[in-house]
Amino acid sequence: MTPLEYFATLVSTPDDGEDIPLTEAALAIGQDVDPRLDLGRVQSDIDRLAATLKARLPADAGQVHKLRLLNRYFFQELGFAGNANDYYDPANSYVGKVLERRRGIPISLAVLLMEIGQQVGLPLRGVSFPGHFLVKLKVRAGDLYLDPMTGESLSREQLEERLSEFLEASRSVAEDGEAGPRLEAAAFEAALGHAIREASSREILARMLRNLKGIYHGRNDYARLLDVQNRLVVLLPDQPEERRDRGLVYAQLECPRAAAEDLTAYLDRVPEAPEADEIRRTLEVLKDASGRLN
Repeated sequence: MTPLEYFATLVSTPDDGEDIPLTEAALAIGQDVDPRLDLGRVQSDIDRLAATLKARLPADAGQVHKLRLLNRYFFQELGFAGNANDYYDPANSYVGKVLERRRGIPISLAVLLMEIGQQVGLPLRGVSFPGHFLVKLKVRAGDLYLDPMTGESLSREQLEERLSEFLEASRSVAEDGEAGPRLEAAAFEAALGHAIREASSREILARMLRNLKGIYHGRNDYARLLDVQNRLVVLLPDQPEERRDRGLVYAQLECPRAAAEDLTAYLDRVPEAPEADEIRRTLEVLKDASGRLN
């Protein structure tokens, strides 16, 4: 079984991804850069970290107490932190590398933090907050939101501030250089509610892969980008745009037949796509290139 085929067995569930073994699937992405990566060994390394912490927990420790000890263990003793010196290093998105180097980005650190936390009885959940992935814990007093780069607990005011900053940066800029209108209070409240919802395992994996997609696209590293696109196509079979994007990567790699197959499949699914005419012109070029291979 190839690494991609194995990944497919992990993520091929009929639901939204709740049955996907998140940590194993996230680790499996690393086999693209290290085909000999022993997933079982890495999982055992994580299990040992969790067992060490579990042995230290008082039998009567409450959720907040457990969380405090987890943060101290994860960030202070083990030394996990964000890779501020090289944030866009692809290694920051491969969980096995993050475990080895103790450096990552919010989402990869969150996967490890959630795995260790869940093994010691903390039902931590991922939150696809825009611009900066978060971790959530339900407690009696309400929901706690944590920054997986530091373990810091974020107040509602801090969440609102972070969302405001993200929306400010994302708003379209008019020709005169002035930013567009701000969201009304009700719309902002709705946006915040969406921003702090729990993320499924499938959504977390998609975000991890799309981080890598952006990095490799920016580097014009089409060989690595193809690995990422193959996984996105498997993970998100109902999103034809990923098939389209894989076709475009194949075209860059001068694989005209594979490119034409993916782009044709995309047009079959989305015949009225805004870029349909452009893709049809690309297909004509690809058919000519395929003919020259005969």
